[in-house]
Amino acid sequence: MTFLITYIIGVLFVSEEVFASRLSVSGNHFMLNGEKVFLSGGNLPWINYAYDFGNNQWAGVKSRVENQMKMLRDAGGNSLRLWIHIQGETSPQFDNNGYVVATDRQGTFISDFKDMLNLAQRYDILVVPTLWNAAVDQDRSHRLDGLLLDPRKLASYIQIVLTPLVKAVKGHPALGAWDIMNEPEGMIKPGESNPDPCFDTTRLQNSGAGWAGKKYNYQQMLRFINWQADAIKQEDPQALVSVGVWNPKSNTDRFSMVDHYKDSCLYKAGQKTMGKLDFYQFHSYSWHGKFDNVSPFLHQWRDYGISKPIVIGEFNRLEGGGRTMNQLFDYVYRHGYSGAWSWDLVGNGPDQRGGISHIKDYTGNGKIAIDI
Repeated sequence: MTFLITYIIGVLFVSEEVFASRLSVSGNHFMLNGEKVFLSGGNLPWINYAYDFGNNQWAGVKSRVENQMKMLRDAGGNSLRLWIHIQGETSPQFDNNGYVVATDRQGTFISDFKDMLNLAQRYDILVVPTLWNAAVDQDRSHRLDGLLLDPRKLASYIQIVLTPLVKAVKGHPALGAWDIMNEPEGMIKPGESNPDPCFDTTRLQNSGAGWAGKKYNYQQMLRFINWQADAIKQEDPQALVSVGVWNPKSNTDRFSMVDHYKDSCLYKAGQKTMGKLDFYQFHSYSWHGKFDNVSPFLHQWRDYGISKPIVIGEFNRLEGGGRTMNQLFDYVYRHGYSGAWSWDLVGNGPDQRGGISHIKDYTGNGKIAIDI
């Protein structure tokens, strides 16, 4: 009996430790290993745009990615955002009708991805993989286009690639969260009237949305996100999911705007109950030296009326409203946000690692030094 009780307690203890070792959300902040943490780091975001994973491409960039991870760790950072498919240039593999038929032509995609996470774990870095990109349109083969417009093609991606990928890396300690898409507003049609506020974009008229091509309405875009978020959580219920929006204007019900990414809007678009976001991710750049009135650099977390953590997922000094990197990182940390990822470590690494180092010992809004 004593052995049985000891065994049961031991199993429960191990299970708790495994659970606690993963990044999680508690209210408006992140937790890791039982402690509140602040995600500090940057966007890698690629070595060769759309050519880093699959088809034996990882082997050619691994050493450069490792160098970036090491420099980030040495600067005191704990997380990074890394782009994956982008617009389907080399992964996944599509047939001539636009259906996904394999992860990639040579079958190395999942092993490449796992090796990248193993590398990140070595440097105590949490990785947030960004699956798709809508900020630049080079979808000449209409691969991403098919996934957004045709639910059957999206289902083929989920079945052939996303679900097996999530299953393969489920519970990996270096997997911080999944970022479904970078800046969906790049391809949103602004100025479209709809009786449902979730899909109405009249308030985004003349906002800058649609700069990469006015291709999709919000119902299509939100279904794309809802289905993938749901698939991730079906396979791994503890996984965190987010989307990197170009500006808080599309992600808050304050400031006379509409939060298109709230739970109810995502469900309306895709009807998948688990297809929701665990935290929000705002991007913010100044224009002609000034931030707009919705910018997180002019507000604090609570001003957006959101009960989830908010990470400032892109910003830099060149379009930082005249502030230094130290000031930008300091502002994000001290105003209730849950993370700061500068853009980008490859192009402006020394400058940005300086800002990361500036806050590395802060603890008032969560610790930054982590052990995974």
